[in-house]
Amino acid sequence: MEQLHAHEVLHMMEGNSYSEATLKEAIIENFGAEQRFYACSAEDMDIDELIEFLKHKGKFMPSNEGFTVDVTKVCNH
Repeated sequence: MEQLHAHEVLHMMEGNSYSEATLKEAIIENFGAEQRFYACSAEDMDIDELIEFLKHKGKFMPSNEGFTVDVTKVCNH
C-alpha cells in the first residue's frame, strides 16, 4: 500500500473540530485503518503515530470541541 502524505489528513481536518478519538475515527473512515502516512521528517507512520507527530509539530490549534488544524502551519510542497 502506498503511503499518503500527512497533508491529506490536515486538509481533511479543515473546518472541523476533533478530539484525538474522533480524529482517529475520521482518518479510518476516510483512508482506512491500515493506511500508512509520511511527512517531511517521518515516514511509515500508522494513525496513532501520525496524530502524535502532528500534535508534536504544532499542527493543531484549540477549538471549542477539542482541536482543529492550524492552516498556517501546513507546508505546501
